Amino acid sequence: MTRPTAAAQGGTFLKTATALQTLTLFFQSVTAGMLLTTSHGYRMHDLGSKVMYAAAMLYVLAAFLVWRPGGGSPRPVLYATGFLLLASAQVALGVAHVPSFHVPLGVVMFALSTLALARALAPRSLPRPAVRP
Repeated sequence: MTRPTAAAQGGTFLKTATALQTLTLFFQSVTAGMLLTTSHGYRMHDLGSKVMYAAAMLYVLAAFLVWRPGGGSPRPVLYATGFLLLASAQVALGVAHVPSFHVPLGVVMFALSTLALARALAPRSLPRPAVRP
């Protein structure tokens, strides 16, 4: 029986963190709609914002753990850090009640997180040898 390597375990953690972040962003879009239709929508959206921010921090941690000890690429750390900065701006815009920027930024964040998840889940292709004429 073979045991998974540290890099494989880190990759699984990164995929899980990315999926969690994407799901929390989807939840935020649902609760944003609930703000318009129910009395408890605000509480749900507020709670979801805290979970989404924690998920963004978990994404940074997962990316760092894949990069540093596993010797992987630092690119996921840059993506995760940039995403945490977007999440910080999103929280600040929400607290300041600036929906004209808060809502479009939320859409962009969900799209970026979905792309990151698709990239994390896509099978890695092997490099092809160069074709000589």
